[in-house]
Amino acid sequence: MALIDFGGVKEEVVTRKEFPMSRARKVLKGETIAVIGYGVQGPAQALNMKDNGFNVIIGQSKKYPKDWDRARKDGWVPGKTLFTIEEACERGTIIEMLVSDAAQRAIWPVVEERLAPGKALYFSHGFSIAYSKQTGVVPPKDVDVIMVAPKGSGTSLRRNFLSGAGINSSFAVEQDATGRARERCMALGIAVGSGYLFPTTFKKEVFSDLTGERGILMGALAGVMEAQYDVLRRHGHSPSEAFNETVEELTESLIRLVAENGMDWMYANCSATAQRGALDWLPKFKKAVKPVFAELYKRVASGEETKRVLQSCGKADYQKQLGKELKAMADSEMWRAGKATRALRPKEPAKKNIGVAKGTVGRASN
Repeated sequence: MALIDFGGVKEEVVTRKEFPMSRARKVLKGETIAVIGYGVQGPAQALNMKDNGFNVIIGQSKKYPKDWDRARKDGWVPGKTLFTIEEACERGTIIEMLVSDAAQRAIWPVVEERLAPGKALYFSHGFSIAYSKQTGVVPPKDVDVIMVAPKGSGTSLRRNFLSGAGINSSFAVEQDATGRARERCMALGIAVGSGYLFPTTFKKEVFSDLTGERGILMGALAGVMEAQYDVLRRHGHSPSEAFNETVEELTESLIRLVAENGMDWMYANCSATAQRGALDWLPKFKKAVKPVFAELYKRVASGEETKRVLQSCGKADYQKQLGKELKAMADSEMWRAGKATRALRPKEPAKKNIGVAKGTVGRASN
């Protein structure tokens, strides 16, 4: 493992240099990796592993024909590489639980019955294990229990894999029955296309993940955007102007600079007026929202958020209800303005040598 300084704290990580693909193939030689669920993470992880030369099969319920048909369109063959959940669990030596958290509780009896000694039970989220009292997911003692959690959506994982970039993932070993759990886990992390791997626990992963999703990554992000858009509209700004100043400039310009070189570099490459205002208002926003994040983390740690997920997502009509909520978002003025804005983005081919072109390097932050 490599020792990296993260803001003054030394942490161990696993890169492709320490654990190359050749080693991953050696560790997983003879294994049959059964990816259970072809919804959000399943397709990306399965296709990435398949493209990397690993023996992968899919377990998908025919109750969800869209996911079954999607798997077929992606090249998985019924009876050869595409099976029911029951048969995939029978065939697999590594069972990857990539259905939703609520669905994991529902199918657990089917999976548990087929966990022969020496198999590995793999997760990409600590939810079912960390909250086992609510989910009922308690693996037998004679199987490995491991996790690789990509820090991004399945779509991003697949896109980054195809571009050669990869997405960083956390990994954890909850139970080592074979003495090979850690190697199996790291090999799978490399196999799915991780940029690098950093260690965690099932509990820490789910606490940070649920906080992040409800917070800055999704819930807080959308909430803050809507709040600013509403204020601008109430003061007479047009939908186009309000959307551009709230969303478009962030997603098409500023956040890309942060991704490249950090927040200070983004600030350094904005106007002096923008810099001064942002630095002045940063502590005000931090003070305003920190109590909300503290409340959120408390609810995650107590299991209240888990209870909400299982009660809501476990309902038979959940997908229908979700569709209504997402449609309401899409039909709002703000996101209809966004659709019009995206349609106006130029579609010209990229300029050659853009990475070294004059005017693209930016100003140093110090």
